[in-house]
Formats: sequence, structure tokens, C-alpha cells
Amino acid sequence: MRREFKLPDVGEGLTEAEVVRWHVEAGDAVKVNQIVVEIETAKSIVELPIPWDGVVADLLAEAGQTVDVGAPIIAVETSEGAAPVSEETKALAEDLVPTPPAEGAVEPGAHGSPAPKEERQAVLVGYGVKTGATKRRPRKPQAPGLPANPVANPSRVEVAGAPAPAPVAPPPGRVGVLAKPPVRKLAKDLGVDLSTLAGTGPEGSITREDVHTAAEAGAAPVAEVAAPERPEERIPVKGVRKMTAQAMVTSAFTAPHVTEFLQLDVTNTMETVQRLRTFRDFADVKVSPLLLVAKAVLTAVKRHPMINSSWDEAAQEIVLKRYVNLGIAAATPRGLMVPNVKDAHTLSLPELAGRLAELTETARAGRTQPAEMAGGTFTITNVGVFGVDAGTPILNPGEAAILAVGQIRDMPWVVDGELAVRKVTTLALSFDHRIVDGELGSMFLRDVGDMLEDPLHMLAWS
Repeated sequence: MRREFKLPDVGEGLTEAEVVRWHVEAGDAVKVNQIVVEIETAKSIVELPIPWDGVVADLLAEAGQTVDVGAPIIAVETSEGAAPVSEETKALAEDLVPTPPAEGAVEPGAHGSPAPKEERQAVLVGYGVKTGATKRRPRKPQAPGLPANPVANPSRVEVAGAPAPAPVAPPPGRVGVLAKPPVRKLAKDLGVDLSTLAGTGPEGSITREDVHTAAEAGAAPVAEVAAPERPEERIPVKGVRKMTAQAMVTSAFTAPHVTEFLQLDVTNTMETVQRLRTFRDFADVKVSPLLLVAKAVLTAVKRHPMINSSWDEAAQEIVLKRYVNLGIAAATPRGLMVPNVKDAHTLSLPELAGRLAELTETARAGRTQPAEMAGGTFTITNVGVFGVDAGTPILNPGEAAILAVGQIRDMPWVVDGELAVRKVTTLALSFDHRIVDGELGSMFLRDVGDMLEDPLHMLAWS
């Protein structure tokens, strides 16, 4: 019996995915729950198992091909005596596959379809894409009696029904087109080439009426100078980059962003990092300044809970989160990814260090799963690794704040009234001004700064 496995929605509401790599070929035997293909969704690479025993009859999608959810991607020949399918696999095969259209409905994109397939897209607040609002402008009918090229003779323009006035040759010694500046501007606006017109004004000058007549007759537009060819490459926007672009546009034009900056001396933090690296509890994990930044953020969230919330537009409510899923923005070859440490507020410092190291390593390897990027409540982005001092980060959708950490470098700093060379960095906090006012944002940022200037504050405030 031939069965076709359809591309499922793997639990993140995607509409399409790209086939990255097949693990089987036509003719291969497969077992229930065997991984047969890797797909790249808008968030990560996901491995898909096959829900049946059998033999691969055909691969219905090629590596590199983008496939819509619900489209068949592999066909398997199964036997009547095939091994029973587990309940878990049935859920994958049945529950995740989109519900088929109702009887009588037309598949999106098919001939006669009442409406095109709906796509998610970011739009400016207050503006939506209205169905049928865009129409192709009807082609202007050809005026009767006109040739295909109305200006076949460059010295004469004819309008249907009435010949143009007899042209007057320019006087001897006069070179070029005779037209006043307002007439030249009008011709430029209407796309009329003055050199193709014969003037009816004094001394053969071109008048406004000549320009209007030529425009109505479809006079040839001014020829554009062809730009020289330049080496270019077009890169399709899909996967993580497409998802990130849509999310950032939505966030930027939905939440009113405010960004505050704080420059501070983190010499004590750098010394603390060096000491922690010698501790036995941190022998097998990476200890970096980001660890203490994360701990400072978690402590400050405890002191200012409203910073860890979201705005529910539909219900007109602020959702205060009593847990912290701490997102860490990671630059990867596939684009920006923001996996988060679930329940980071419950972890000890060594546990937090281990989770941060695991999270960033998995993200850079492109193996982050969708569940690891869902449900974030607060994000840290470390732009300092690129040698940047500061920036204005854009909020992740569904979060009220994001903290950017700049590079740590030696700078002159006043300590106890004297100039000294210290380790200095800049923090930038962006927040949703519907939820976080200037006072709350400033207090939160100042608390994080105090803890990084003197890590003993973390002990006092924890």
C-alpha cells in the first residue's frame, strides 16, 4: 500500500519549510520513527521521523526545495502486516498535519480559487493588507488613427482627428531646442522628449500646448541612460532570516521603543570572572562576563518584576511573568537566533554558566529547536563581541525589554578623585514604553550597572 507523508506543522505555526537533507533514498527500507529528512523552518533545523514501516517508493521533494505545510514529501510502500504504529507516532502523523479543506472548498492557488493563500506579513500599525485592494491598472486604449509609434517622424506629431500646426524651422545659427524653463520642467514631468517636437511658438519655440499635445498622443518618453552592469548577487530571504525580518518589523512598528544608555566601570566584574574560573564548581564550564551580566539581570528582574512582562493587545492587559526565560541573542551562519534558558531564575550560578554555554554552542551549530526559542521573557544581546560600544536593540515580540552589552575596553576613568585606567563598558536598555516608564527603566538599568560595578550587590540583593 502506497502512503504519502505530508510536511507537518512542527508546532510553531509555520506555513512552509525547506528540505535540507534526505537520510534515505528510493528503495531503502524504513522503520517506524526512523529519521528520514531534515527541514529548515523559520526558526531552526528539525529532524522528521517516518510514521510507518516499509520501503521508500519515491522522494517527492528535493533537497533545497521549499515545500508548503501539508504537501507530500515522501512516498512509502507499506505491507498489510507492517508493524503497528505507536500512539506517539500517530500523533505526529495525524495531529500535526493540517486539517484538509472542507468539502467543496478549493485549494489555495488552484484555478478558480476564491482567494489566494493567506500569508503572514508584518504591516504598519493601523494599516492592513485588504483583500482585493490592489488592482492592475487597465491598459490605456490606443487612440484610433494613430500608428504604433506616434512619433515615427521626429519632425511632426499628429493627434487623432486634427493635424498639428505646421512646424516652424528654427532661425539660422540657432542650435538646440527652443523652450522656456517652465516648459522644460513640464516636459520632464510628463516624460516628453523635447528634441522630438516641432515648436509652434515664436521663432519655432516649443510651448506648453505643444508638450501637452505630445503627451496626450503618447509621445516617446525621454530615453534613460543604461546603467553599467555591476556584479550583484541575489540571496533568497527564507528560514531564520525571513522570520527575523518579519519579527523585527512587527516589533519596531508595534511597541513604542525607548532606549537608555549607561557607561560604567566593570573592573571589579572582570576580576570576579578571573576568580570564578579558579573555583572547582566552574572547572568544566565557561565563565565569561556574560555570566555575571545574566545574573545581574535576573537579580534586577526580581527587584523590578514589571520589566519581565508583555502587552496583550487583544485583552488590553499587561501579562506579568513570574518566571524568567532568559534569551541570549546569538549570531549564526543562518542568521540571528535567540534561544532562551527556561526558568533561569531558579538556577545556581554554576548551573546558569552551563546552560549559557550549551545554549550558545547549540545555536552556532544550527541545531537549536523551535521549543528552545519560544516563550522568552527578557533578552540579552552581546554586541561587544563584535567590537561595538553600544546600540539601540529592537525588542523581541512579546517581551517588554532587551539589554545590549557593549565591548569592554581600557579607558581613562576617575576613581577617588584621581584619573586611572579602568575596564569600561556601555549598557543599552530598550523597553516597551506602554509597560515600562522612564522611572522603571532607569531604576532597572541602574541596578544592573551597580551590580556590574560591584558584584557584591548581587549577594546583597539576591
